[in-house]
Amino acid sequence: MVLGLSGGVDSSVAALLIHRAIGDHLIPIFVDNGCMRFQEARRVQEAFSAVPDINIRSVDASELFLTRLAGIEDPEKKRRIIGHTFIEVFEREAAKYPGVAFLAQGTLYPDVIESVSFRGPSATIKSHHNVGGLPDKMGLKLIEPFRELFKDEVRAVGRELGLPETLISRHPFPGPGLAVRIIGAVDAARVSCLQAIDEIFISELRSWNLYDCTWQAFAVLLPIRSVGVMGDERTYENVCALRAVNSVDGMTADWTEFSPAFLKHVSSRIINEVRGVNRVVYDISSKPPATIEWE
Repeated sequence: MVLGLSGGVDSSVAALLIHRAIGDHLIPIFVDNGCMRFQEARRVQEAFSAVPDINIRSVDASELFLTRLAGIEDPEKKRRIIGHTFIEVFEREAAKYPGVAFLAQGTLYPDVIESVSFRGPSATIKSHHNVGGLPDKMGLKLIEPFRELFKDEVRAVGRELGLPETLISRHPFPGPGLAVRIIGAVDAARVSCLQAIDEIFISELRSWNLYDCTWQAFAVLLPIRSVGVMGDERTYENVCALRAVNSVDGMTADWTEFSPAFLKHVSSRIINEVRGVNRVVYDISSKPPATIEWE
């Protein structure tokens, strides 16, 4: 059985749970889709080094993903492209191991609710790449142990299994990664820009001891530019939005009220250190009516 690792707590707990059940028959594969957080592959490997006997294989498929995402602006198309390409990569990797017939994912109940009708009529809010974004025909059969669980329930399972808190307490991260945090078309330059912004935001949350005071925090790169001034020169550069929310299960959420001093500090660092950004805004929308992610 192969298991797709995204770096999130869901796939991490799924990896440990399934490994407890089938041992070395589990093949955990981390696929870098070119839209991950800064140094995500290395950090996932380091985090799992504390878990005995789980040997993660890393696959760099960033060029393939970014090529297929080139020029695509519609978020539903992005999710379908990423979902289909993930399956293609996993099936290709699975073919290297004799007898592999199953693909395990850390799909959660909110992913299902927002993607497809499940136990009654519901509207499609957005097609999560691991649900509505999957191809109709797959060579591997899906195993989803958490398909009817919420995030807080999965974290409880992780603690029961003894997963390191560094993995359990990580903020949620969408499977499509930064591709759905870049509004509009995705390319390597915009991914690099957003990685730098996000890294400053998250590192400062940790420095100010605020990381565990919010359920999820991230940055969004907007498809607009604004006029600014740096030194005596006019600039016309990118705008980014910072987003942080508190929630229990991800179905409802309220924005996190950080101090003006913290937001001022983060904004100053981003504008001064990230080339091509001259304006930072803070998202104060709750879910509903907004969703947590922008796409």
